Amino acid sequence: MSTGGGMEDLSAAYENAAHIPGGAAYPERWAAAAAAFRAAHPPETLVYGSGARQVCALYRPAGAARGLIVVVHGGYWMAFGRDDFSHLAAGGLAAGYAVALPGYTLAPAARIGAIGAEVAAAIGMLAEAVPGPIRLAGHSAGGQLVARAVRDASAWRDRVARVVPISPLGDLAPLMATGMNAVLGIDAAEAAAESPARFSAPPVPVTIWVGADERPAFIDQARGLGAAWGARVVQEPGRHHFDVIAGLERGDTALMAALLAE
Repeated sequence: MSTGGGMEDLSAAYENAAHIPGGAAYPERWAAAAAAFRAAHPPETLVYGSGARQVCALYRPAGAARGLIVVVHGGYWMAFGRDDFSHLAAGGLAAGYAVALPGYTLAPAARIGAIGAEVAAAIGMLAEAVPGPIRLAGHSAGGQLVARAVRDASAWRDRVARVVPISPLGDLAPLMATGMNAVLGIDAAEAAAESPARFSAPPVPVTIWVGADERPAFIDQARGLGAAWGARVVQEPGRHHFDVIAGLERGDTALMAALLAE
């Protein structure tokens, strides 16, 4: 198969649900877990812009926070929102951190570059709300967004203690050859400007995390970003693209240890 531009169609390479047992049921499970978590831990709502989705959910621990963890959701920049993954704040709260999940405008209402600017603005606002070190985690498209967020100098970047892109999309160019690009509209210029694997390594500690049972394209993406940045890449055994984030739900997992590493 080929795309309209004559390139090989890579849609299947980046399709996850069809290759994960019970994959179609995960969004409903996430939503239920997230709703239960919010009921037990009502968040603060912080607005960082005028857009309907430019809102963050902030969860604070019982005592003084050790710092701030920001978890950015995935969904190929065109699906989900901050309340779909509330339960991923549980591990950070257990470790004594305040945890924030920012919302952002979805494609096609915003291009990927504009979404990245929104997430950076959200982190800046959250940094003012919570003192101490900042730790960033993002899944899939969220991995691209947290990797992009530390590209540019900012008032808060010196406070970043660790960035953990989880199953990140470090190189956007292959997505130009997928059916989803009808929505995303990535072109060569945007792929060059918004692919973290094409950036210089940021001056912050980075650990890249990916499931050992993920689609080869995602393992290649993680390795590619690791090679470009000289960063450690961890392949977690037995994890696929949808459950690789489960480690954020508890404070005693290998993924949380990587996020909290000094």
